[in-house]
Amino acid sequence: MATVAEFIRSQHPDILRCWVGEATQTASARGLDGPEFRNVMPRYLASLATGQASNGSATREQLRHVESHVSARLRQGFHVAEVVEEFALLGRCICRAWSAAPPEAQPDVADVARLFTTLHAAMEAVTDLFSRYLLEDEQTEKRYLRLLQKVASESPGLDGPGSRKQLTELLEVILDAMGAQSAALLLYEPKDERLVTAASAGRAHEQLERYAASMDLSTFAGTIAAAGEETCSLWDAGTTELVVGESLRGGGIHSLLGVRLPAHHALIGVLYVGLTATREFTLQEKQRLQTLGQHLSVHLENARLYANLQEKVEALQAERSRREQFVTILAHDLRGPLSAAKMGAQTLLRTPEKLDARRDLALKITRNIDRTDQMVRDLLDANRIEAGQRLPLRLDACDLGAIARDVVEELTALHGERFVLEADGHVQGIWSAEELRRALWNLGTNAIKYGAADRPVTFTVTSTDAGARVSVHNHGRMIPRGDQQNIFQPFFRTRSAQKELSSGWGLGLTLVWGCAQAHGGRVELTSEPGEGTTFSLALPRDARPFQKEREAPAELSAGV
Repeated sequence: MATVAEFIRSQHPDILRCWVGEATQTASARGLDGPEFRNVMPRYLASLATGQASNGSATREQLRHVESHVSARLRQGFHVAEVVEEFALLGRCICRAWSAAPPEAQPDVADVARLFTTLHAAMEAVTDLFSRYLLEDEQTEKRYLRLLQKVASESPGLDGPGSRKQLTELLEVILDAMGAQSAALLLYEPKDERLVTAASAGRAHEQLERYAASMDLSTFAGTIAAAGEETCSLWDAGTTELVVGESLRGGGIHSLLGVRLPAHHALIGVLYVGLTATREFTLQEKQRLQTLGQHLSVHLENARLYANLQEKVEALQAERSRREQFVTILAHDLRGPLSAAKMGAQTLLRTPEKLDARRDLALKITRNIDRTDQMVRDLLDANRIEAGQRLPLRLDACDLGAIARDVVEELTALHGERFVLEADGHVQGIWSAEELRRALWNLGTNAIKYGAADRPVTFTVTSTDAGARVSVHNHGRMIPRGDQQNIFQPFFRTRSAQKELSSGWGLGLTLVWGCAQAHGGRVELTSEPGEGTTFSLALPRDARPFQKEREAPAELSAGV
């Protein structure tokens, strides 16, 4: 004949499924998701499977689970009768499970009696806990929640430059509410998978501000993060084997109590308080810290949403400013060649008899129309790149050195003898000569515009194991590292370019990036103080295989 503990162990999933099915039908359970509703009951049921006291009284572990369950239900707005009914439903589900079992698998009467005595003790504890909470804590808790709300509402951006002061003020409210001597808030950093102190108050304040903890269960902070709905407490921080940080031990803090923020959903961080006394925390203290932690989670989440909203607003404002600036430049740049072409055409119309003698004017009209056409083409190609599409290429056998030589000769005719070409002989491949010429032209004109006026601009063409590389280097000020992250984005212009009011649409480097990406290559940028700036195009020997790929839109950045 099986014992109650053995039966519960073997039927644990079925009993829990029965309980969830019936308990979720009650009106009080509406609006709660699965994790919020199940919270502690699975662990309580598991504790029944470890055995019971001989007289049927609840064990220490079982009472702790009952306390946690009641604490959660209080925050969720349950009435005492509804929580008592949950434990009664659990008893009925256990009975229903063993009624279907063969007689030899059913526990004896005395064992069943002890089980129901344990459940009855749990229901009595529920009633007692509700009464004590309502009588002693309701008004106090409301007062501190009001103070938390007041501090949080004074500055919605808890992620800003002054956030540490704001968070410290929130912790001081929690410190006072808990009657504790130390408090710390550690926020989760997903990138490094660790918890880092965002603010602290009370004893060991300065040392705690530099404290960081891993998510490992060997640390007190990691244990809190894994605790879910329940609080996590330490009897004595000075003797525990868990990692708690020497600052707490040195600061005379002994008992610690922590909660996960929030209890469910994505981890934001952990909150804990410490006492100089060495003692257990009461149910009221655990309940109060859980409630304060829940409200702190809401404030932190609101702050995060506010910061994200501010960031998006600033990005939209910057985008709007760039586009307004672009439209102004576009109107100015297009007006020049179009006006020249129009004036030339009007001159020819006024004196048609001199058409043969004015071929120079016709050539001028053609050049200006070609300039306008190139501007429009650049704009359309930049929009194509921003939409995640590859530039269409006309591929043929090319000599990269010859392309660079043509570009250098054209730039020299416009800007004088400032260009140097260093090229290996016959660097050949299957590429688009037209796109490479435009990319090198943009890099060359950028180097002239922003490089040192008394130093040369160097074009370097070399063969590599993977294909070929062409680089354009200029001396002068380095590009700020913050700008290097965005310099290939459409319409982006560096802060120095904006201050100097240099002409340009901010599309040249976008087209360079698009040329590299369309060939299956990449564009790289190095810019250091005293060394100047180098843009490099790294190309495969044959770009044809890359035209067949259907990749997801690539991110615009250096080195992609």
